Amino acid sequence: MALPPKKHSKSRGRKRRTHDKLDQPVVSLCPQCKEPKLPHYACPHCGYYKNREVIAVKKE
Repeated sequence: MALPPKKHSKSRGRKRRTHDKLDQPVVSLCPQCKEPKLPHYACPHCGYYKNREVIAVKKE
């Protein structure tokens, strides 16, 4: 026969939840326009990736 569940203390539950948090996204600078961008993504400001233009961006 199964036993009834026991109550877990607040500290035990909080210890388990220490890894449930959001981290800051890693941001690198674009070598072309020096704007912040996500690594391994094309720059949304100038459209360059690995020193090649891969996205046509409208100039304002």
